This record gives sequence, C-alpha cells and structure tokens, in this order.
Amino acid sequence: MSGPGLWTAQELAQATRGRLQGNVRESVTGISIDTRTLAPGEAFFAIKGDRLDGHDYVAAALEKDAALAVVEEAAAGKFPGGAALLIVDDTLAAMRDAGAAARARSHAQIIAVTGSAGKTGTKEALRLALSPSGEMHASSASFNNHWGVPLSLSRLSRDAKFGVFEIGMNHAGEITPLVQLVRPQVAIITTIEPVHLEYFSGIEAIADAKAEIFVGIEPGGAGILNRDNSQFARLAAAAKAAGVSRVVSFGTDKKCDARMLEIALQDDSSTVHADILGEALMFKLGAPGRHLAMNALAVLAAAKIAGADLAKAAIALGNLVPPAGRGLRMPLRLPGGEGLLIDESYNANPASMRAAIDVLSRAPVGQPGRRIAVLGDMLELGAEATLRHAELAESLAAGKIDLVYCSGPLMRSLWEALPSALRGGYAENAAALEPQVLAALQGGDAVMIKGSNASGMGKIVKSLMQKFGAVAPLKNPA
Repeated sequence: MSGPGLWTAQELAQATRGRLQGNVRESVTGISIDTRTLAPGEAFFAIKGDRLDGHDYVAAALEKDAALAVVEEAAAGKFPGGAALLIVDDTLAAMRDAGAAARARSHAQIIAVTGSAGKTGTKEALRLALSPSGEMHASSASFNNHWGVPLSLSRLSRDAKFGVFEIGMNHAGEITPLVQLVRPQVAIITTIEPVHLEYFSGIEAIADAKAEIFVGIEPGGAGILNRDNSQFARLAAAAKAAGVSRVVSFGTDKKCDARMLEIALQDDSSTVHADILGEALMFKLGAPGRHLAMNALAVLAAAKIAGADLAKAAIALGNLVPPAGRGLRMPLRLPGGEGLLIDESYNANPASMRAAIDVLSRAPVGQPGRRIAVLGDMLELGAEATLRHAELAESLAAGKIDLVYCSGPLMRSLWEALPSALRGGYAENAAALEPQVLAALQGGDAVMIKGSNASGMGKIVKSLMQKFGAVAPLKNPA
C-alpha cells in the first residue's frame, strides 16, 4: 500500500496541479490523512471533514517527518516559509486527482466490490486469494466513500499486479463518480437486500443504484452477479445496457458460471465443492457462514478472470479470518469456564443480521452454555423498520438461539415478537443494556453482538473484552 517510490514530489504536484514550497523531500512513500497513523516519508493531505480540519494537524504531520503536507491555497500562509508543502486549490479534489493519476499509470487488474452486504469481507477474501499470484493492493478498512476510494486509489503502487477497491453508497448517484475513478476490469455485486430503505423507494431502486458500478467497467470487462438473488435479472439487464461485455453469475443455480455444488458448514469454517468457470474445486474457507462461502464463489471467479492462479487462490482462502466487527471470534474467560465472543458489531442490515444469527446457531457451546444474541437497532430502513426488526424472531427461532438481548427503540419490535423464554433483556440503548449482558454470561456461553454503527454495540464488545480478558482472535485452521 505504501513503499519506496510510490510517488515523487514532482509527480504528486503534477497530478494534483499544485505547487511545491519549502524543504520538500523528493521521495513520497505513502499517502495519509491521519497523523495518528502517518509514517515517516508519507504525504499528509489536510482534508476538511464534517468535524475536523486537517490543516490543524499539518504541524504535527511535519513533526512526524512527513515528506510534505498537501494544503489549500487559502491556508498556506499559516505555515512557516520552510515548511514542506504542496499547495492546491482543494485538498479533497487533489486527492481525487492523485487517485486518477495512480490509476492511469497502473497496469494492474482492478476489481471493484459493492453490494448490500459482504463488501468488506469479499474485499479481504480477494486480498488473500490474489496475493499468491503477485503484488496486490486493497483498500484499508472500509474506505468505500467519496474520500476513502480516492485515498485508497492514490496508494496504488505502480508495480501492483492486482488492485481491489470497495465501493459503497446509501444514496443513488454515489457509486458513479467513484467507479469512474477506479475503472475496474471486474466488478462484483455481492447481493441486493432491503437496506438504506430510508433513502430508496424499494429494493429495485437499490439494485439500480448498485448497478451504477457497471458504468465504470473497462471495455471488455466483466460483471459478477449473484444469480440466487431476486434482483439478478434486473442487474444483468443493467450491465448489458451499460455495455458490459461479460456477465458472470455465481450461486447454487444450475446456470451459474461459478456454482456451489456442495457445502459442509462447520462451527469455525466451511468446506466447499464448486465449479468455477468450468474448473472443479474443493476448498476450505477459514471462516464460518454460508454467506461467506457464497461470496467466495465470486472471489474465485474474479481471481480467474483477472489471471490469478485459481488453485493457489482457493488454498489461500483457508486462511480467511473475519475482520474486527464482522465476525471476528474471541475467547472469553467467563465465570465458570471459557466462552466465545463473535464480534459482528460493525454494522447491520436484515441480510447480514440473518447471516450472523446462522453463524451463531453453529457456534460451539460448553456445558451448560447457551447461544446468546445481543442485538442493536438496524438503521436506515425507513417505513419498513418495525417489520424488518420483528421478522428476526423467525431466524432466531430457526437457529435455536437460547437467549436474546435487545437494544434500541427499533429493536423493541423484535423484543415484543420474541417468546418469553428467549427474552434475556431489553434497554433503550447499548449503555443501559451492557450491565445486563455482562452479568448474564457464564462458562460455556457463545455470545454474538451485532447492530448498526450508530447503535453503539461495539462498546459492549469492548467491555466484554476488558472484563473477561479476551486475549487473541481465534485462529481458524488453514
């Protein structure tokens, strides 16, 4: 992502149409917008955010040995004459320009990922799958918005063989400028589900917004779509209308180009027998969940289309470990014995919530342990919010979950839909629910925590780890 020769100062100035001033270092080893993680030799872009202005941190960046700071003309006079600066009209626009320049010079096979759920997990699986076949670059964390995508793209090495970029949205029109910047040869849409309904008229409108990814696919490129999804035909038609040369389908349908033939779901992994574009494969996925196995089909199809070694890509997926907040498994030292924490606290929508409940249903428990779901509000569901929360009762019953704790006003509808035997506790917010959860856990329990970011469920995860001494993520066998 960053290394010697990522940029020269002159290249960066030319790309951003800026001017250099002061004691600028010639070699720029990386791009940063955060002084907390900035490494010596990187360029610091002083981005103006909703709450913070990066210009207030330029001095700190230079003190940490940044190669230069990218600042706006209007603020340039605030800094000493010898300060290493690249002066531009607008720092966010300059970062987009740097991303466009990095893409223009790259000969990498570029893969873009979007969808209603599973974007980051799929991006991380692609990172693993492609790495054995050459230098690869993937966006850090969930850098999938109007500043995250340009930042990730500006970090693309000139020597990378593969690049993977996650592209997100919650309004129509947001994907188009980002995918036109990334210009992928391959684009994956993981699934279309009823999320962000506060901003859309229905699932078809969500599909149309995700289909914007097709407008940026390079000539001769491919779109990879979930044939098992209700919106497959709509997406395939949109791809054709956008001039996409090849539509590749994945799923369980007999017509799928990347088809799951058999799957064995274990509590900490999955074993999959699949046909990937005519090539039979048996592989192990190092993280549990049918939804992850489904997306692995798209990953392997993309890897083959991009020219990676398919056998090596499949083997690499055995090392998949879910990221923090997206299924990371942590051991707990609970009263009376060991327990298991499944951290799904990063975000939530109805599809990802059902998938997480399914994973919990297969989690190992000791005696007399229980499977416990701790759930926070799913946001941006609009008029369907009450119904979508209440519907989770069916998934919890099907998964034979033993106990459910609910947090937030929207989760009240689920709480009321639960049979009394499943009701562990309810509170209006995560802070109020936290002591109930901590007091309830006992040896042998497996607890899964999930909710939308703003529901604050991650704080319960942190409290559990602090109190019960989770020491390290559980390692899945390769």
